[in-house]
Amino acid sequence: MKIVRFEDVSKIYTSGDHVLRALDHVSFSLDEGKFVVILGPSGGGKTTLCHLMARFWDVQEGEVLLGGKNVKEYGFDSLMRNFSFVFQNVYLFEDTIANNIRFGDPDAPMERVIEAAKKAKCHDFITSLPNGYDTVIGEGGASLSGGEKQRISIARAIMKDAPIIILDEATANVDPENEAELTSAIEALTKEKTIVMIAHRLKTVRHADKIFVIDNGRIAQAGTHDELMKEDGIYRRFVEGRREAVSWKIGTAT
Repeated sequence: MKIVRFEDVSKIYTSGDHVLRALDHVSFSLDEGKFVVILGPSGGGKTTLCHLMARFWDVQEGEVLLGGKNVKEYGFDSLMRNFSFVFQNVYLFEDTIANNIRFGDPDAPMERVIEAAKKAKCHDFITSLPNGYDTVIGEGGASLSGGEKQRISIARAIMKDAPIIILDEATANVDPENEAELTSAIEALTKEKTIVMIAHRLKTVRHADKIFVIDNGRIAQAGTHDELMKEDGIYRRFVEGRREAVSWKIGTAT
């Protein structure tokens, strides 16, 4: 089943006489329950595409469909019930940890909060705090580490239990000590979901059901890792460039 479709979609920004087509007549679809990766050069349109999907912004041309229905026909709450988001830059409220986790489901009982926290691998560090789940964190989560904030944001998304998960690769800026637990938390979040990931790391990309390469507002390539490696295009150059960078680092270290 095609859960999301873009049909001839363009997103246009204007500033005086300058016109920027952030997306330029893009058409593609997402299959329900699949893991899809969006990658490409900086400024190519990756984030714009994901924001249009959840109607953070509106298109100027074409239409975005969710379950066969134009996203503009949904009320805000009914549309948002379909999406959970985990971004690199997590925002937490000045409130208890429990209330930050249950943000997507404010009436959830404490048992569900704890269950979500355990799946997100943050129960242990929460219970080690003086007030546990009742600990009030500073605005933006200033009193927590980056990895701790990410895991709380994943617990929040698990609580919401939306069918579509949009990830701006959550582990990109996290230290190695937290990465293993974050990866485990993301696996718990994404089971039996449709996953759309803006990718920054090669090891994440390889396991995708489909990869879309966005460049200059258009889909330049689409396929699996193996399929795209057979093409002379952006994707193969991206992979080969990363391999060379790793080799160079190893060589200079020795």
